[in-house]
Amino acid sequence: MAACCLLPTMVAAADDPWFIDVTADSGLRFEHFNGMTGKRLFAEMMGAGGALADFDNDGDLDVYLVQGTRFGHSPDDEHCDQLFLNALVPTGQARFEAGPKLPQAACHYGMGIATGDVDNDGDVDIYLVNFGRNELLLNDGQGRFTSATDTWQANDDRWSVAASFADFDNDGWLDLYIANYTDFSLDNQRECYNEAAELEYCGPNAYKPETDRLLRNDAGKGFIDVTAQMGLAKTSGAGLGVIAADFTGDSRADFFVANDQGLNRLWINHGERFIDDALLAGVAVNMEGKAEASMGVDAADFDADGDIDLFMTHLARETNTLYVNDGNGLFEDRTLSFGLGGSSLPYTGFGTAWRDFDGDGDLDLFVANGAVMRIDAQIAAGDPLPLREPNQVYEKSGDGFRDISAANPAVSGQLTVSRGAIFGDIDNDGDVDVIVTNNNGPAQVLENIAGSDGCWVGIAAYDNALQRDVYGAAVRIAGGNWQVIRSDGSYVAAHDPRRVLRSARCEEDLSVELRWLEGETERFDGVKPRQYHRLIRGTGKQQ
Repeated sequence: MAACCLLPTMVAAADDPWFIDVTADSGLRFEHFNGMTGKRLFAEMMGAGGALADFDNDGDLDVYLVQGTRFGHSPDDEHCDQLFLNALVPTGQARFEAGPKLPQAACHYGMGIATGDVDNDGDVDIYLVNFGRNELLLNDGQGRFTSATDTWQANDDRWSVAASFADFDNDGWLDLYIANYTDFSLDNQRECYNEAAELEYCGPNAYKPETDRLLRNDAGKGFIDVTAQMGLAKTSGAGLGVIAADFTGDSRADFFVANDQGLNRLWINHGERFIDDALLAGVAVNMEGKAEASMGVDAADFDADGDIDLFMTHLARETNTLYVNDGNGLFEDRTLSFGLGGSSLPYTGFGTAWRDFDGDGDLDLFVANGAVMRIDAQIAAGDPLPLREPNQVYEKSGDGFRDISAANPAVSGQLTVSRGAIFGDIDNDGDVDVIVTNNNGPAQVLENIAGSDGCWVGIAAYDNALQRDVYGAAVRIAGGNWQVIRSDGSYVAAHDPRRVLRSARCEEDLSVELRWLEGETERFDGVKPRQYHRLIRGTGKQQ
């Protein structure tokens, strides 16, 4: 294959649109139902999300979308989650078709989802976090699911919003962190009012915050609750986002939890125990020392200096917040200096992620917005859910970020009550597409038209002994910047764990390095560009 051009000459101009809305042509027909009654029930405006994963093992990404239902009703078939299978393989065109019928366990009042292979049998399983009973669904390898909640002891009856699969004890089995929100229920619903003495949605401070839960995977036999044993039982918070990453460089998975209007938590893994280091590390509060209404969160090395940074979304009149890691696990709020302050003030952000949307080799930002306090102009217009806001996309440009939402009408041109933002390459063309979930509205499919040019390679890290993708492994083109393979982050969403890497030149003989969970690095030579590859542990050249 002939060498192609250098990256800077191949990427789209920032003033050209990066996304087009292909919902109508994609076959994805999904309308979220929030069960609103006019009583301003707290939970009704918080969901719901979904996941991108290859649920039927055919080589393309399918979509699972989480649904709400009527409050106080038993699960029924009228409002259930939906699975859509992608017809990209073998047709060559990304199109979503209704998948196998889901079990009744997928018919609770849904919030979010985590994905991972919990039983190491080679397929992607699902953990559903709900307003009420959570559910674990095991996959048969063809996208057919059965509930294993009781046999795995995976239930949590509290209001859960986020969850993350990660192997925190490095034993080869995915464990589960569950971020719980508040003790709101239909029995303790309070009436909250705005400044005009009108009935309004309550915030988290109207209710007691909940404790989170940590479940250790007992070698595929079920989960064991180790919340107390690992030091997490006495700390509460209104958790909305959770992400696993090695923030200290010791080859252990830590957890960052974004708490709504309370101190965030940075649970550092010390092997025998987790210790919350958020205050000392500088990520519990913002630069003014204030706790913010943290919703969505992502963790990545956005500045390519070898450590993991944090970005999270917040309430209107608060900025979204960027915490930059100094390399020693200490963070500084650099929101303003990177240009992320003013443009986020008018909006309430939820789903978010760093991804290289334009294919220039650095990480851009996507933010899904939707208010939580009703907007006067929309109330006056008679909107039944007056919480609609535009979404945003930022280009990483030099030493900062530039809001290019105006050039992307597919992203910002509609006013929606967006919650989840799900990231993955739905057409396997080497760029990152986005599915946006909207509260009480239709899901949107945003196809990336900017990032597939140039030189790229897609990577999944696989361990034959485990029979699954290895979450927490990091990958790079030799000598480049590391990207972590995982599916968690954003808000109420789970993502394509594959990572797309960029090369300066399209040489046939790319060398890719994988750093496994334990810190061991393995080199793979002869990796062809412009394709996806599953790199098998132990088959490359050892460094």
